Amino acid sequence: QVQLVESGGGLVQAGGSLRVSCAASGSIFSINAMYWYRQAPGKQRELVAAITSGGSTNYADSVKGRFTISRDDAENTVYLQMNSLKPEDTAVYYCNADARERGSLYYKNYWGQGTQVTVSS
Repeated sequence: QVQLVESGGGLVQAGGSLRVSCAASGSIFSINAMYWYRQAPGKQRELVAAITSGGSTNYADSVKGRFTISRDDAENTVYLQMNSLKPEDTAVYYCNADARERGSLYYKNYWGQGTQVTVSS
């Protein structure tokens, strides 16, 4: 099994910065793409940022220029650096990854439990 554990959420004032992390653990052979999603109260979960195994990145229009996704493959960790935060960035942020377990031929998709980010105005 593969587990994803997020950390680093919290309360920050508008205009501030926060970095959330997601560490993958377990019987990991390799990790392909990694993603950050978020879900605000009463809204659907949305894709915020993605990073491939080769380091290519994509962002939702709402966060372009403010958020940066990165990964440390030696630590099986993905980060989301969030700058110039706005109240509308308030949400639970979820890590998601396509990972292959040792002994398996296939990649499966995994979710973390989420971490709350609250931006006050």
